[in-house]
Amino acid sequence: MEAFFLKLSVMLVPGMLAIVCHEVSHGYVAWRYGDPTAKMMGRLTLNPLKHIDIFGTLMIFVIGIGWAKPVPVVSENLRNPKRDMIWVAAAGPITNLVLATISAFLLRGLISIGNPAGANAAFSMFIEPVVMMLAFSVYINLLLAIFNMIPMPPLDGGRVLVGLLPYRQASVLARMEPYGMIVIILLVFFTNIFSYVISPLLNIGVHLLAGPQSGLVLGVTRLMMR
Repeated sequence: MEAFFLKLSVMLVPGMLAIVCHEVSHGYVAWRYGDPTAKMMGRLTLNPLKHIDIFGTLMIFVIGIGWAKPVPVVSENLRNPKRDMIWVAAAGPITNLVLATISAFLLRGLISIGNPAGANAAFSMFIEPVVMMLAFSVYINLLLAIFNMIPMPPLDGGRVLVGLLPYRQASVLARMEPYGMIVIILLVFFTNIFSYVISPLLNIGVHLLAGPQSGLVLGVTRLMMR
């Protein structure tokens, strides 16, 4: 039970922030390009109650990645549907990359103030949980960005690719969307795509952003995933 509450305290805030900001960014960019659907449904808010998917939230603690309810986007409302959907889809992963970068710089800054382990008890009591949350935030945001850019709809990477391809090829890929999640689940659980593709990219991203604190980011993540 103690381990569960440790995971809850460290993973919940950065995990929810990562997935909520991801979804809000889709809706916001869609609104800016002419589709008010998300705005009219009250989804352009950081209030997690408007976005939370119970199963997706639980998955943060089980497999280290989660999801919120997708923000509705009506592509026909966009001024240039094919082109504008590229930016609507890319907004989520870009937001996660920004959050990962901010978290990494805050983490470096806190560590540079002083080693939490060597600080006085009051300082350590405050800074250690914050350091762990920032470390997990770097990981979860990078993972969401990389995973969502798999070029298969309904993931963001697939929708970006649909927008980039010529119409004939784009229509073929778009028709795969109803079966896309089945393909992705098969790839993740029955192939080595995570070990050979996602994990190496994730490690590169962690080392680029966290630098000397990359070991801390990976260590905190391993602790949370036990």
